[in-house]
Amino acid sequence: MSKFYLLIIIIAMISGCSNSPRYRTGPAKPSSTNKGKPPALKTSSNVKNRKVMTGVSSFYAEDFHGKLTANGEVYDMYGLTAAHKTLPLNTIVRVTNLDNNKSLILRINDRGPYVKGRILDCSYGAAKKLEFVNQGTAKVKIEVIEWGDGKYMKHRD
Repeated sequence: MSKFYLLIIIIAMISGCSNSPRYRTGPAKPSSTNKGKPPALKTSSNVKNRKVMTGVSSFYAEDFHGKLTANGEVYDMYGLTAAHKTLPLNTIVRVTNLDNNKSLILRINDRGPYVKGRILDCSYGAAKKLEFVNQGTAKVKIEVIEWGDGKYMKHRD
């Protein structure tokens, strides 16, 4: 019986010396389920992976109100959404107007802008809150908060 307890103790000691995967160092390896997608930014420890861009933003309003956006939802010019050329659809971003330091959290639900030299097209509602409707454009900083899934919404008829 004492050899049995000794064997249990030795096995427990040996298994206690192995590395636990939750304490590994270095960046996490990407899983096969999110190939090609940036990692989700949900914790402050991921700040170094945050994407930040600066450039000129414009806004779009009446001409597109009620029409479908690139992700398949109906555009609401009074909503807090934006169009970007390359960010995955449904990405959440903080947009800061660099002229007055006002910022707002928006969701990317459309593609654009299609005017050279611009990096973002805000909804009218977002441009109003960022206070650049009268100017038409503003220099902005865009910070990715959470990467989108890039999914298209399907509507029933």
